Amino acid sequence: MPTVKDVTVQKPTSELKAMCETWPIWSCDVSEFEWEYTQTEKCLLLEGQVTVTDFPDSGHSVSFGAGDYVVFPNGLKCIWKVQKPVRKHYDFE
Repeated sequence: MPTVKDVTVQKPTSELKAMCETWPIWSCDVSEFEWEYTQTEKCLLLEGQVTVTDFPDSGHSVSFGAGDYVVFPNGLKCIWKVQKPVRKHYDFE
C-alpha cells in the first residue's frame, strides 16, 4: 500500500509544464477531505498550498504549492488539507 512517502514533488521542466497546460483544471477552496487514488494522478499546481497526510495518519505528510509538479501513486489513501485555494492542471493514468 503506497503512503505519502511515495508522493513525488518537483519543479517541472519547461517541456513538462507545457504538456501539463493541455490538461483539464480542477479547483478547490480551503478545506479538508479524505481521498483514495484509484489511478496514478499527475498534476501541476497553478495556485494554492496543500499538505497531504496518510489515512489513517502515520505521522508523515508532504506539502506542496504553486509551481510544483506532483505525482500521487495509485492506491494512496490520504487526507488533503488545503490551506490556500487550489487551482491545478491534472491527468490520470
